[in-house]
Amino acid sequence: MKHCKRAFLIPVVLSLLIAAAVAPAQVSDRARDRIIKEVRHELMMLPWFGVFDNIAFRVDGYNVTLLGQVVRPTTRSDAENAVKHIEGVEKVDNQIEVLPLSPMDDGIRMQMFRAIYQYPTLQKYELGVQKPIRIIVKNGHVTLEGIVDSEGDKNIAGVRANSVPGVFSVANDLEVVKTN
Repeated sequence: MKHCKRAFLIPVVLSLLIAAAVAPAQVSDRARDRIIKEVRHELMMLPWFGVFDNIAFRVDGYNVTLLGQVVRPTTRSDAENAVKHIEGVEKVDNQIEVLPLSPMDDGIRMQMFRAIYQYPTLQKYELGVQKPIRIIVKNGHVTLEGIVDSEGDKNIAGVRANSVPGVFSVANDLEVVKTN
């Protein structure tokens, strides 16, 4: 009789252990999705995060890596502090680059903004607080990051950026959003 009870208990205990091992993976997927959503929200709410900044992130479990470039050092530290306080985040690896101070780059930024956002075809992207086309200028080299609605808009933004005097190079890294 004792032998019969043991045979029954072993499969029950094993099934509980298997269920316990599977359950955390499901919870961690939900937790990861929540962390991604909250990180995105916190970064978009940064007070000095603007069109001349580009911040991206990667979530690996409960660790967040911040990437990109910003004009102000305070934006870099504000991003880290905002993400650090999200429930579930254990570690923040801040790899955001602070762009060098340069009056020449500041002038290029303003000319780029006008060339892109005040061109009639691209003015629709100027609406809203967070601009979808990010203009990153470092030592006279420009990178366009972000999203646009069409390949035509991407090409126009690249042509407009290349028309700004004093620019050494333009990397058009804009992505076209696939609409259904």
